Amino acid sequence: MGLLRTRAASWLTRRYLVRARKKGFDLSKLGVFPDSALVPLRRDALDPVPELGALRERAPISKLPVPFGMNVWLVTGHAEAKAVLGDVNGFSNDFANLIGKAGASEDDNPGGLGFADPPVHTRLRRLLTPEFTMRRLSRLKPGIQAIVDERLDAMAAVDGPVDLVQEFALPIPSLVICELLGVPYEERDAFQHLSVARFDLFGGAGASLGAISESLSYLLGVVRRQREVPGDGLLGMIIQEHGDQVDDRELAGLADGVLTGGFETTASMLALGALVLLGDEETFKRVRDDDAAVHGFVEELLRYLTVVQVAFPRFAREDVEIAGTRIAKGDVVICSLSGANRDRALGSGMEDFDPSRSPTPHLAFGYGAHRCIGAELARMELRAAYPSLVRRFPAMRLHDRPEDLTFRKVSVVYGVESLPVLLR
Repeated sequence: MGLLRTRAASWLTRRYLVRARKKGFDLSKLGVFPDSALVPLRRDALDPVPELGALRERAPISKLPVPFGMNVWLVTGHAEAKAVLGDVNGFSNDFANLIGKAGASEDDNPGGLGFADPPVHTRLRRLLTPEFTMRRLSRLKPGIQAIVDERLDAMAAVDGPVDLVQEFALPIPSLVICELLGVPYEERDAFQHLSVARFDLFGGAGASLGAISESLSYLLGVVRRQREVPGDGLLGMIIQEHGDQVDDRELAGLADGVLTGGFETTASMLALGALVLLGDEETFKRVRDDDAAVHGFVEELLRYLTVVQVAFPRFAREDVEIAGTRIAKGDVVICSLSGANRDRALGSGMEDFDPSRSPTPHLAFGYGAHRCIGAELARMELRAAYPSLVRRFPAMRLHDRPEDLTFRKVSVVYGVESLPVLLR
C-alpha cells in the first residue's frame, strides 16, 4: 500500500473513532421511542436480544409501538421477510415516502438503489450490474490480497496490543472501495470519512441527513472530474459505457450507495468475525488449516452475525395481507434480517454458530430486486481476510475479557467499537 493510502486509512479510522465516542448515548434516552420499539436494533453481544426471538415465536409480523401516529410493522419470520423484500409491486422503497417526515426533503435524497423503485431502480441497477459480475470483480482479487497483507505487515510491526477494528477491519474495505470506484490516491483522505454517520441512529435524523448531503456534495465533484478524464474504476467505466444515460446526480448516488453499503458493513463483519474466531479454537484452526472450510465458515458467519440488522423500510402501496396480518396502504414495514436469519424455519439450532452447517438461504444481503449488489465483493474480502489473519498470527488472542468489549447499543449496522488483541 502506498503512503497516501496508508494516510487515508489512518485518517478514516481516527474519524470513525471520534464519531463513535461522540455517539455514546442511547436513543431510548431521547424519550421518543419506547424500548420495545428498539428491539430490532439491539443486541446482547453477538446475539439479537431474546425479545426479538420471542416476538418471532409469537407471530412473524408484529406492530411496533412508535410515536408520530405512524403504523410500523416489524417482520421477523424468514418466509415473511422474503415475501416483503421480494414484492416490488406491493411495497415501495422510494425516498419520496420520507419527504416531510423526520425533517427529510427532496434535497436529502441520496439517490442510488436503496431508495428507488422500478423503473428508476431497474435502470440504475443495470448500469452497476456489469461492474459486479465475478469476471469484473476478479480483477480486484490481487489488490484485495495486497491490502490485507499490507495491514498484516503493519500489525506485525506493532509492539503490544493491536486494535483489530482500527488496524484491520476499517482499512481493508475502505481501501477496497477506493480501488473499486477508481478514486485517485490524492483524494482518498477526503473520500473515506463519508460513510459512517447514516447508519448509527445516535445522532438523530438530522445528523444522518447532513452526512448524506456532505457525501453527495463531495461525490458530485468526483463524478465531474471522472467525466473529464474517465479512469478504469467503476465510475470511469460507467461513464465510458453509459455516459449519456446517467446524469451526475444519479452517478454520485450510485457511488454513495457503494460507499455506504460496502464500507461499514464489511468492517463490522471483519471485526465481529474475528471475535468469533478468537472465541472458538476449533474453528480458528479449521479456517487456518483448511481452504475448503473457508466458504462454509463465511456463509454461516454472515447468517449468524447479520450485521445489517434491518432492511430499508418498505411502504405499502395498497392494502395487503401477509401471514394473516393486514397491512394498510401507507403503512411502514421493517424487515428484521437478524430475526429472520435465526428463524427455526431455516433448520435446527439457528441461534447457534455452526461452521459445519450447510449454507442456508440467509438474508444477510437482503433479498429480491434490492439485494445487495456488492454481495460477492464482500464475500471476496472476507474469504481473503480471515484465513490470512489466522495464518499470519496463529497465537493471536484477546487482550481484554469478552465481557469488557463495547458494542453499539442501538444501530442499523451492528459492530464492536474496538477489539484489542495480542498477536504473539
